[in-house]
Amino acid sequence: MSRKEEVFIPALENKKIPLLTLDNTWHRLFTQTDPSDEILALEEELNDLLKKQGKLNTDIKDIRALKKRLMDEIVEQMNEMGSNMSKKAEKKLNDNKRLIEECNEKLQEYGDDVYDIPKKINEVNYKLMLATMEICYEQIQENNDEIESISKWVDEMRVELKKKVVQKQQKLKKNQNFYTYMHNIFGAEVINIFDMKYNVEPLTNQDTVKDNKEKSE
Repeated sequence: MSRKEEVFIPALENKKIPLLTLDNTWHRLFTQTDPSDEILALEEELNDLLKKQGKLNTDIKDIRALKKRLMDEIVEQMNEMGSNMSKKAEKKLNDNKRLIEECNEKLQEYGDDVYDIPKKINEVNYKLMLATMEICYEQIQENNDEIESISKWVDEMRVELKKKVVQKQQKLKKNQNFYTYMHNIFGAEVINIFDMKYNVEPLTNQDTVKDNKEKSE
């Protein structure tokens, strides 16, 4: 069983999924990694469905507004004319009735789309979420491997750094011993004579005793 079937699908059960292509947070995911071909195809399909739904809702709203206006005109004509309706008014009344019938037919045609398009949107959005989960999982696992490798390198470098610090201290100590001996002979001129690049103070008698003690230990 794949991870999608075993983990991802059960994880999405009863979860409210936002419309991903309208979610800025979802888009920001793909500033960090490239979307797969599957994600690009599903994104395009979902956007097309959302556009169709938007146009459908606008058309239905316009048709209903037109139908209401036509019905209001019919009521107004009936109230004004009563039984004494002129041929012109009667023609207008019949035209309005015909247009209302056309509005009803159009609304009926849109009926299936009103149900089907939201259903398709949810299905495609669900598939897009699963594809997103898969690519996120792959990226997280890949990053975890790199993090582990970097952590190992950092640990190795930390040990190496400690070794280098000890080596530096040892070499500074040796230079201090050399400097102390020469300073006793040449004084402050020893800095120029031996081209000393680091400020080194001559060892005191106390330092010498301490150094000999550490060596003996």
